[in-house]
Amino acid sequence: NLSTVSEFILVGLSDAPKVRFLLFVLFLLIYLATLAGNLTILVAISTDARLHNPMYFFLGNLSLLDILCPTITVPKMLEALLLEDKAISFTGCMVQLFSLIEVVGTEIFLLAVMAYDRYVAVCHPLHYPGVVGRKLCARLAAGTWLLGFLNSLLHTSMISTLSFCDGQRVDQYYCDIPPVLALSCSPTSSRELVILTVAGVLGSGAFVVTLISYVCILWAVLGMKSSESRHKAFSTCGSHLTVVCLFYGTTICTYVRPSSTYAPRRDRIVAMLYGILTPLLNPIIYSLRNKEVQSALQRVASQL
Repeated sequence: NLSTVSEFILVGLSDAPKVRFLLFVLFLLIYLATLAGNLTILVAISTDARLHNPMYFFLGNLSLLDILCPTITVPKMLEALLLEDKAISFTGCMVQLFSLIEVVGTEIFLLAVMAYDRYVAVCHPLHYPGVVGRKLCARLAAGTWLLGFLNSLLHTSMISTLSFCDGQRVDQYYCDIPPVLALSCSPTSSRELVILTVAGVLGSGAFVVTLISYVCILWAVLGMKSSESRHKAFSTCGSHLTVVCLFYGTTICTYVRPSSTYAPRRDRIVAMLYGILTPLLNPIIYSLRNKEVQSALQRVASQL
């Protein structure tokens, strides 16, 4: 029973009515903390000339992505929790889906670029200034955003041209590929194959680059003579790898699989890990523990 769909109903959190207000407060606080943390990093990097180098340039891009990612999904979720307005127009759903896939895809590629940047800095420090210059940084950053855009354009165009049945209840708190694809009345096997292939090749490729870079970094760290330097480097790399594996693992598990395996309850938790938790953790793991960033923030605060 095909129809022209005008809106979807987001029912991701409607199975928890008794804790609706508690969830609203919790997610609002997490969202505000995420904005505060990442905006703080952007202010520090943009206002302090000492942080105008490749590593912090990439961290600035990461902070921007970590502001955009929850901003795409959380406000609508908060509206649904507070006002119980769960409807989203078809156009709004496609815009949300496109924006989310673009940001997530860009972050996947950016994490690989950041890992390569750290690999060159740690393993080839003498060649670092010549290898990672300003022009290359700008091109790499622009390339990650462009790849994210093209990847999202492909995925969204394939989803938006499907036919949908009546009763469009999306089992998620935002519009995403797996729950929307599961609602289609059109044959989806060929489109799923393209989506799985593209997501698998790009996502796995970026993950392999990231993993190899960190393995080389850890190998170089083992060769350090100072035990204090080794401990500090292991601590930093360990925390970076934890966040990277969490983000790659949850996104690959979400997008690199057939829609028939979609499980609403499990996938909501997975989505919150990469869509809400990771943007909160990134500024803490990558930047706020950094002494240079702390010094920059102190200088900014002293000028206020």
